[in-house]
Amino acid sequence: MTGGGHRFFMAVEGWLESEREQLPLWIPVGLGLGIGAWFSLPNPLEWLGFCCCALAIACGGMMLPAGGRLRQSMILGGLLAAFGCVLIWCKAVAIGSAPLPRAIFMEVTGEVRTVDAVPAEQMSRVKIRPMGTAGLPPLIRVNMAAADVPDGLGRGAIIRFRARLMPPAEASLPGAYDFSRRAYFQGIGATGRALRPITVLRPSTDGPPLRNRLFAHILEKADGDGTGIAAALATGDQGAISEADAEAMRRSGLAHLLSISGLHVTALIGAVIFLLMRIMALSPRAALNWPLMLVAAAGGALAGIGYTLLTGAEVPTVRSCVAALLVLGGLALGREAITLRLIAAGALVVLLLWPEALVGPSFQMSFGAVIALVALSEHPRFRAFAAAREETGFRRLMRHLVILLLSGFAVELVLAPIALAHFHKAGMLGAFANLIAIPLTTFVVMPLEAIALLLDVAGLGAPAWWLTGRALELLLMIAHGVAAGPWAVVTAPVVPNFVFGMMVLGGLWCLLWRSAWRWCGLAPVAAGVAVIVLSSPPDILVTADGRHVAVREQDGGMAILRARAGDYVRDMIAESAGYEGTLNPIAQLPEARCSIDLCMVAVRGGGRLWQLLVTRTGVVVPRESLQRDCARADIVIADRRMPAWCRPRWLKADRRMLARTGGLAIDLDGGTVRTAKKAGDAHPWVVQPSYLPSRHKSDQLYRRSNPASLP
Repeated sequence: MTGGGHRFFMAVEGWLESEREQLPLWIPVGLGLGIGAWFSLPNPLEWLGFCCCALAIACGGMMLPAGGRLRQSMILGGLLAAFGCVLIWCKAVAIGSAPLPRAIFMEVTGEVRTVDAVPAEQMSRVKIRPMGTAGLPPLIRVNMAAADVPDGLGRGAIIRFRARLMPPAEASLPGAYDFSRRAYFQGIGATGRALRPITVLRPSTDGPPLRNRLFAHILEKADGDGTGIAAALATGDQGAISEADAEAMRRSGLAHLLSISGLHVTALIGAVIFLLMRIMALSPRAALNWPLMLVAAAGGALAGIGYTLLTGAEVPTVRSCVAALLVLGGLALGREAITLRLIAAGALVVLLLWPEALVGPSFQMSFGAVIALVALSEHPRFRAFAAAREETGFRRLMRHLVILLLSGFAVELVLAPIALAHFHKAGMLGAFANLIAIPLTTFVVMPLEAIALLLDVAGLGAPAWWLTGRALELLLMIAHGVAAGPWAVVTAPVVPNFVFGMMVLGGLWCLLWRSAWRWCGLAPVAAGVAVIVLSSPPDILVTADGRHVAVREQDGGMAILRARAGDYVRDMIAESAGYEGTLNPIAQLPEARCSIDLCMVAVRGGGRLWQLLVTRTGVVVPRESLQRDCARADIVIADRRMPAWCRPRWLKADRRMLARTGGLAIDLDGGTVRTAKKAGDAHPWVVQPSYLPSRHKSDQLYRRSNPASLP
């Protein structure tokens, strides 16, 4: 090693030695790198290549001098990254359920596994294990209209119905939500809608689960517009919350209150510990001889575990329960409870048990928020400001408000990149909304709801439910008021995965280290912010089925092909484009010429006008007119398979191409096309395209007596 290299090596060793207390915090990060690499890389050859590179880093560390911090970090980091990739790879092979190859219409007979009512959409979601039908996945999920749900439907029932089953929905646009990945790890291989008649061959003999009974009880007893939120706080089921209220909660930064997470579990455990301590203190013998804190902590742990099981034991709730149990263990041992090491231990447990949770927004946002809060609380200046002192009541109140506001700002800063990456929008006023909403939910709504449920045992819960309803109406008023503000959210188009990963690693570098070198992490964060701010939104968006197309108007607005598209499609397109306005019909644009079957639209980009030809219906078009229109177009987009003689000047995105690429985001300024699917993606939840032979020749398919050429 040369003199300069030796000095650099010793400088790194000295820095790592000064940060030795922080090094264990990077253990779950190393594991997460391997898990994230498996999701990001497309095929087994690249997964294997990543593992080899990680092991090569570990071998390189073994060549460094023994006993050094850098040697230990390289060896452990390489091994953890390789283990993380192998861990999620093995779990995907072992427990995942391959999706249905293609859509089919058939009669299904199966055993009901779960029934979840969704009152806000007037339906129920039913998971079914098919019986006696070859070729179906081991578990399917179908929707049933509320009016079609038969008597006797429940766990263990055997039912028969007709349905059009489809593979779980993949991302329809680049960066959009990919349900197929989540469904794969849940064991769901097909989804659909059950059609009447639905026959019960064997009724369920089991009563509804406790969670379902509690959900129905709260919907019956609760009062006011916040009934669905009351049910969600107790059971974790958000099916009764209207879309308007859910959107207001998301835009105001209060959506975290709807899912059972650390706030709810902590509030319950804290309340149980408080009550047990006060009750036991009434006995002099218990107060003098019993380990009150240990007993109260054990009671709180049991309450937390019971609450987790009651709410369905979803991964976010289990994660929060694990973290709470670690806190209680620290308290019982007389250790400082809430530290970054505790958070790292909780993240490690979750990643070992549910490695697929890493890529979900729930894991990222919950751990990101907690890391931000703990890192802020450990900062010497913040700790000095927050320390208890002798002061007037008004000054104490104002100081606590400032602490809450600073904590809210820290959380918003950390969560903004995550929200932009997953939802393409981030709340700007969440810190102010949470300043009132969190104390209101923790100290008013949840205690009142718990009291109401206890009083319902004696049939006396009506007054408590009325008070709960008024408190929830106040919460909704805050959510709708903040959401309606002009600066409530900031939107952005799709964030590339490498930019998001760069920002996450930069943020962790800032939060997990303690020396001045921590601020080097601001460089990748700033670079990621610059990419998001400077990135241009797509000019054309095409869904995976080719039916829905959106173009950017010359004044910056967005227009959509099918004016009758549903709210889900409109929201998905608007989010992917980073657009907050109304989607106008393409046919009404002055630069569009539309017939019944086709639309030709002039879209400006890259300093010129592009001619876009889009199919509107499924009827055939005469070859002569279609061939002429294709030759005049730069881009052709169709939800059908276009013949070879349709030759636009630049791009033809028909059903055959979209089967390979998925949805498209086209940037005309740069002449680039982003696809929802990666080329050669071999992840097990990806349905590989199959090309069925056409029943007619192209000349016959595109011939009819009624001309449909453009005006």
